[in-house]
Amino acid sequence: MKNWRSILVNENTTLLETMKIIDESSLQFAVVVDEVNYLLGTVTDGDIRRGILRGEGLDVPIKKVMNPSPITACIANTYSDCLNVLRKYKLKQLPIVDMDNRIIDIIFADEDSTTKNNENTVILMAGGLGTRLRPLTENIPKPMLNVGNKPILETIIEGFKQYGFTNFILSVNYKKEVIQDYFQDGSAFGVSISYIEEDKRMGTAGALSLLKKKPTSPIFVMNGDLLTQVNFEQLLHFHEDTDALATMCVREYEYQIPYGVIETDGQQLVSIKEKPKQRSFVNAGIYVLSPEVFDYIPPDEFYDMPDLFKQLMDEQKHVSAFPIREYWLDIGRMADFERADDEYGSHFNKVDCK
Repeated sequence: MKNWRSILVNENTTLLETMKIIDESSLQFAVVVDEVNYLLGTVTDGDIRRGILRGEGLDVPIKKVMNPSPITACIANTYSDCLNVLRKYKLKQLPIVDMDNRIIDIIFADEDSTTKNNENTVILMAGGLGTRLRPLTENIPKPMLNVGNKPILETIIEGFKQYGFTNFILSVNYKKEVIQDYFQDGSAFGVSISYIEEDKRMGTAGALSLLKKKPTSPIFVMNGDLLTQVNFEQLLHFHEDTDALATMCVREYEYQIPYGVIETDGQQLVSIKEKPKQRSFVNAGIYVLSPEVFDYIPPDEFYDMPDLFKQLMDEQKHVSAFPIREYWLDIGRMADFERADDEYGSHFNKVDCK
């Protein structure tokens, strides 16, 4: 039985405070109640991320992003009835309320013995040349550079394994034997690893056309030079809950314009903003793709992931953006590599594949 009382919050609890409660509880869920536990709404990790995409600040009250009309079950329902509701609506949690709509329990989907393990495939792009990190990459591919006490690629695999994802395909090209000799079939790391061998540059989407079999469930695709603490289980749930064909992880990027920015109305000067800060979401190099996406990938051609997403958007297919609020670092330049090495101990070394 899970300690659901630890995830009760009032409607004025900030988004940041609720986010911490959700993360620390490991239940990926919070319930908004009043002083007598009257149910006001529920909050999932997805609700918080959608609020961030809308521009909500971390100091806003959680009532701004909560679901005020969640599906519930009443005290008269049997446990079997509740499990049927979970399955019917594909819910991860189901609040149980009394006749006065006060919460008295929560049933979680993973308490159902029929819940499946995470069998989704993870494809890691590890074939890049790493030219911006030379001379470090003259004899070793960038994903195999040691950050902290192990190769970047090993830390990525550990991150997925932490959430139950153990089926990996590594797309390799430059110095591929270094990667293959180190990981082999993955059994020494408690995972299963196979390989896509690129004879030419294929791009992050084009390499997927080399898969021997089309996936039957959503897959992860991730660049092999990233360090992140993204909750991959939350990412998959977000993709499924939004019924997206493809989901792109995005990261908020802030930059400062080094000049005074002028706003005008015709010839009239309206305002001057001195060196304003701008915020935009940028591609974070992590994706979830449903099997139908493979129908859009041309065979044996260079095709990058942004091209694929652009095609899907041009054809008005449903694609989602998943904002990363956890630690994330793209190791593209020497300064990034040095920063990663400095920060590694603060964010990793929590799990070990071996």
